[in-house]
Amino acid sequence: MDKKVTVVGAGNVGATAAQRLAEKELCDVVLIDIIEGVPQGKALDLAEAAPIEKHDARLTGTNEYDVSAESDIVIITAGIPRKPGMSRDDLLKTNANIMKDVTQKIVRHSPEAVLIIVSNPLDAMCHVAYEASGFPKNRVIGMAGVLDSARFRAFIAMELDVSVESTHAFVLGGHGDTMVPLPRYSTVAGIPITELMPKERIDALVARTATGGAEIVSLLKTGSAYYAPASAAVEMAESILKDKKKILPCAVYLEGEYGINDLFIGVPVKLGANGVEEIIQIALTDEEQAALDKSAGAVKELVEALKKL
Repeated sequence: MDKKVTVVGAGNVGATAAQRLAEKELCDVVLIDIIEGVPQGKALDLAEAAPIEKHDARLTGTNEYDVSAESDIVIITAGIPRKPGMSRDDLLKTNANIMKDVTQKIVRHSPEAVLIIVSNPLDAMCHVAYEASGFPKNRVIGMAGVLDSARFRAFIAMELDVSVESTHAFVLGGHGDTMVPLPRYSTVAGIPITELMPKERIDALVARTATGGAEIVSLLKTGSAYYAPASAAVEMAESILKDKKKILPCAVYLEGEYGINDLFIGVPVKLGANGVEEIIQIALTDEEQAALDKSAGAVKELVEALKKL
């Protein structure tokens, strides 16, 4: 295939992203992980499924970055989950070090790639990748809004008993409890959901969306979400690989848009062959702007904590 995507981190999110990329026949896939045998085994397993799934994407598992050379896109899922007794600063420091190391290795081999960051805490990890890569801001993008919007859309479809394909939703802000779902801009077949359900039900869906990841963690007990996060990263990759110019909510570096400076925050953007091709500015009410400012404040705290590590 003429396109190549590297996925760093062969855990559940990374391996599922590799599967989605291959089965959509978007590109050849390189799966990288530091654990010997794991990326090789998962790539081989996926390759052996290819005759059944009917695709000819080439899958390669490796512990070395040279195989990733000249990738069009690199999806970074590497990092560790927070463990019992681990402080937020410990998690931040560990994953920042991993992100910096991974990004520097990727840049060496794929200097023209677009980076899609999935590792948590996501907004802060985007800053680490941005600084470590030296890439222009249009080529470092965080996956958050696509996932959060998909969760909101799923809940809207469940609530109204309609096809998810008829739903559209926007979620702005940081990836966490302070995210900002926008009911006014969320629709079913073009009809705002504010016309289709009472405020208390909308508020309940908004609250569930904000804690969507935590809900899955509480159910799984020993893991976190990976099917939807992988699908979200792949939707972004597909828009870039095919130059589709989809309007998707992504974490991008703002320089004055929405009154926010020097932070990666989730806003609607146009994704095409050059990565972020346009930041779409939509009109917000005072209440929505205040919520977005609060979310930006939470991201700024993380970024400031990074500087002190």
